[in-house]
This record gives sequence, C-alpha cells and structure tokens, in this order.
Amino acid sequence: MWSVLVTIFGDLAQDGSDQISGSLITALTRLAGIRAEATRVALHRLRKEGWIESTRVGRNSVHRLTSFGRRQSVAAAPRIYSRDSNMPDIWHVLIASNSESSRKELSDLMLTGDYFSLNASTAMAPGPMPDDLEELLGFESDTISVPNWLRDLCGPEPLKTAYDQFWDAIQVVERLLPAEGAGDPMRSAVLRVLVVHAWRRIVLRHPSLPPVFLPDDWKGAACREAVSHLLERLPRPSLSSLEAELMD
Repeated sequence: MWSVLVTIFGDLAQDGSDQISGSLITALTRLAGIRAEATRVALHRLRKEGWIESTRVGRNSVHRLTSFGRRQSVAAAPRIYSRDSNMPDIWHVLIASNSESSRKELSDLMLTGDYFSLNASTAMAPGPMPDDLEELLGFESDTISVPNWLRDLCGPEPLKTAYDQFWDAIQVVERLLPAEGAGDPMRSAVLRVLVVHAWRRIVLRHPSLPPVFLPDDWKGAACREAVSHLLERLPRPSLSSLEAELMD
C-alpha cells in the first residue's frame, strides 16, 4: 500500500513546491479500492521512513515529499518514464576476493540497484567503474559478448512472466479506455497512478539493460512503449484541478 502512495507523490507531486491534501490522497486511494485506514497507516510509514512531511492546516493535513523522498523519486523517474532503453557505450565488471571486507564492498554496491550479479563474487553494470574502489578488482570494456546463459540470468523466468502478464493487462486497458480518455481529472489521475505503479514495480526490480542482454521473447521494450503511449492518453493532471474536484 505504501508504494502506491510513493507513486502518487512521485507522479503527481514531485516538485519542491507541490503538496497534496489529506482529503485528496484519501479520494484517490478510495477510487483505487484502498481503505482509508490503510491509507493512514501508509502515510504514517512514509513519514517515519523520511519520505514525506506533513503539516496541519485547519482540520486537514497537507503532505509533501521531503528532500530525501524527492531525490528517490527523481532518481527513479528515467527508469519509469523514459521511452527508450539505450545501449551504454561502456560496461564495467567488479570482482571480489574471498575476504569479508571485499565481499561487503561488492554487496554494498549491489544495493544501489545499478548492478546485476554474475555470481557470488562478480557483478556488472553499465558505465565506467567507480573511482573509489578499495578491495574490488574492476575493469571496463566497450566490447561485450553476451552468451545465452547471461541472457537467462538477466531475464529470469519469474521476471519474464511478470512482463508477459503486465503486457496482457496493459493491452486490456488500452482497448477499454475511451478515445477521450478516462473522463474527469480524478479518474484519469487514479488510472494513471495505477498504470505507473504497476509498471514501476516491474521495471525497478532489475537494472536497466539493453535488448542484447535479454531473451529474444522479452517484452520489456514493448511494455515500455505501451506505457509511454498510455500515459500520453492519460496526461498528468495538475494538483489544483484535482483539489478543485473535491470542492464540487
């Protein structure tokens, strides 16, 4: 549930001056089928984890991303909204020794989400290698040969199935969405948030990889194009228009 709110803030209120009233959040999540109690719990968790800050205004509260929450949202945005997944010019490989400190250094880098693991002591990522390595062997190359075993490693069956299921679902949404869109701004915002939320849950599960690293029947690129097209049909509404809907 809390990840739905992360999507709401990241998609609708990422600018530093943006803030969302508690009433609007409740209205959006109710339309998404989420109970008010679950929304309150999720807001509390986001405050506790430093994602949002809240201010009381009369009987209502307004919520905004903290600088930490905004950094996280901005960092994830290219992965979520970019129409293309480009082939990097250079790749680097890091190899750890058997020492605990070397393995910890590699493990810490894996937490950034930029790397994919080749085995317990080896990881790979696009771009030049970090310049502050201490106990890792690192090397770069602009020429990569990708064997089938690596494609299977980068595109495991559970993730491939998730993309297949998302593709089927997004085709249904495309087919059922009227030509004029979802109608009123509130419904359009909720549908947009649900599409972005479902997409980010898949695309942020793995590093950004070009097609050569993935199985031939991988639907990632097709899903990305479908999401971009659907979001064009569901343009991001302004917060002021959504707040005004509550007054009608």
